Amino acid sequence: MMVAVFALLSLALVLSWFGRRSIAMLCIFLCLAVTVKEFLWEIHSSTYGYRMPWIQTRYMDTPPVAQQPIVYYSMAQVRGGRA
Repeated sequence: MMVAVFALLSLALVLSWFGRRSIAMLCIFLCLAVTVKEFLWEIHSSTYGYRMPWIQTRYMDTPPVAQQPIVYYSMAQVRGGRA
């Protein structure tokens, strides 16, 4: 499928170079359609449909918080004053 995307974009470039801009735009829109189709084909699973389970997008009631602060700066250090 990536070959089709590359071929359509190359064809659009060549057509645009030779002045056939309307056909080149058609090739670009076809390339966009093929790209969307390939993306949907890549993420589709027969188990869970069109979801990407490796990306967690649900809200959490209580997000995890570190037990201790990792870095501590006093305000005197931040402002450049003496501690």
